[in-house]
Amino acid sequence: MLVKCVVGAGNMDILENDETLKMAKLLFERGDILQCVDLLEANHDSYLDKGTDLYLECTNYLLRAYAELQDQPKIRELKDKLNSWALERGELTPRTYYTLALCESQNGQYDAALELCRKSLSLALDQNKKTDICYAITGMAISYYQLGRLQEALKEIYNLQIFFDALQLPKLQLTALIVNAHIYRKLEKYPQAIEALWNCYEMIKDEKDLYTHFTLLYGLGLTYKESGDLEKSRTYLELGVRSIDGKNMRRLHFLLSQLLKDVQKSSKSPFDMVYDVHSHSIYEKTKGKIDFKNQFILLEMLKLFLAHPGRVFSKEELIETIWKQSYNPSVHDNKIYVTIKRLRKVIEPDYNKPKYIFLAKNGYYLSKDIKIQVRGIESAVREETL
Repeated sequence: MLVKCVVGAGNMDILENDETLKMAKLLFERGDILQCVDLLEANHDSYLDKGTDLYLECTNYLLRAYAELQDQPKIRELKDKLNSWALERGELTPRTYYTLALCESQNGQYDAALELCRKSLSLALDQNKKTDICYAITGMAISYYQLGRLQEALKEIYNLQIFFDALQLPKLQLTALIVNAHIYRKLEKYPQAIEALWNCYEMIKDEKDLYTHFTLLYGLGLTYKESGDLEKSRTYLELGVRSIDGKNMRRLHFLLSQLLKDVQKSSKSPFDMVYDVHSHSIYEKTKGKIDFKNQFILLEMLKLFLAHPGRVFSKEELIETIWKQSYNPSVHDNKIYVTIKRLRKVIEPDYNKPKYIFLAKNGYYLSKDIKIQVRGIESAVREETL
């Protein structure tokens, strides 16, 4: 939802020669989405006879505005009108495919959007239209991101850099940088994600672009939350919620507000740690959501400790239960030490002052003084399920 509404930024040559589209851009960027829609709807049909580029540019801005207002019926209606227009003219240009891809993306049809972006790219390459190539690649990067195919998305972002070195496309560069930031976030490369978002601010600091400002505040709030810094996350999200016009920027207001509620809930939770059985997710009061992706052993060890707070697990028990092996001190002592160290780094708010996992004379245990909540099962069967 976040990234797909950033793309579709205007072709500057077109905007400079068309007063209506210049005004639409201004209204959108300062957050007056309802006025932007009124202006574009009143003029959209007149662009049918003004040429393909102008009609598609007007359509792109309408799509972005409808998406921000969460008006799915209008998005579907606009898609049908665009399809009819393209069939009547027999003119499916690279930008037409790109705009149709935006329609599919706004409706959550990411596979269809990706296929249309591929068609856009193929046609743009055949016609050697470099700007359209950039639009198509940007659309593909976003589609890959939305489908969770992050490495492919990164590859397309890198491909764009070659063009950006030669072409002046600041809006697409900004979009690509925002996409890149969210890919880093998904890959848990939080410092890189935050740096990319702040670089976006550098790009817009001389512009009165409130819409992108709030988009970036959401990105910072989400990244800090997932990295475990709930205090910074709350700071940026509260700034966004207090400043945004919810009537005009409905989607962003909803996203900021819901994320802030999640952060506040995590901060105020009476529990030190929450385990959700169905999603296998762990929430730590200070760090927020902890992702155990590709760290099966750490998750299994933590689940064992959570099932028996205060109980000391010997090295023999840990090896037999977690690794399903017979204990051999020369083989396993260092393995246990390293695994416990890794687990502490993942779950402890302050690694140097542990509050969860402790060393006993003959093993390790989870502090019985912490408050644990297990969601998704009845407390009576908690240990068996864990």
